[in-house]
Amino acid sequence: MSETQETVARKVAEMLLDAKAIKLSPDQPFQWSSGWMSPIYCDNRVALSYPDIRTYIKEALADLVRNNYPEAEAIAGVATAGIAQGALVADLLDLPFAYVRPEPKKHGMGNQIEGRLEKGQKVVLMEDLISTGGSSLKVVDALHQAGVEVVGMIAIFTYGFDTAVANFKDKGVSYSVLSTYNYLIEAALDKKYITEDQLLNLTDWRKAPDTWGRIAG
Repeated sequence: MSETQETVARKVAEMLLDAKAIKLSPDQPFQWSSGWMSPIYCDNRVALSYPDIRTYIKEALADLVRNNYPEAEAIAGVATAGIAQGALVADLLDLPFAYVRPEPKKHGMGNQIEGRLEKGQKVVLMEDLISTGGSSLKVVDALHQAGVEVVGMIAIFTYGFDTAVANFKDKGVSYSVLSTYNYLIEAALDKKYITEDQLLNLTDWRKAPDTWGRIAG
């Protein structure tokens, strides 16, 4: 792919909206598992059901690896949402693939890492979405404990929360994404998925996502 980063970010945002992988509902917010109320719900696994979108995202993610982490020797997916995309990217780059559970399996071999990664191997972690970064960084810890070197992480989309930026910085982990919340909102306005009035609601949420539900409620 020879497109600019901005073009890719805009296209990915439009694709996720068109596929309804990202849903915007400023007037009837969703509740996340964390308890936060949110006017946005993101399930990028839906994009896998559309071959043209799946292919575009796969190639764009592979470009992130080539351009930002050329030393990568393997791809590891964060279970479960990062497994399919990670396998697709690893196949395209002809690299080994494994995936990592949030905690060790409670039966069988008790594995947390499924697949084979070698000590000292340089790995890029694959995630579909970055919110606070907490779940991804737990996987980073598991890989470090296994002696694997995590050179960075790639993801399809990020909300761009300050807490995520701080969490990754604290762990010393770099990350690269295809698209962001700002590109998503621009695309949603242009495609008339939201109104100018609803934009204010979405902007307020982005500023204080942990308290927005109580303020709005």
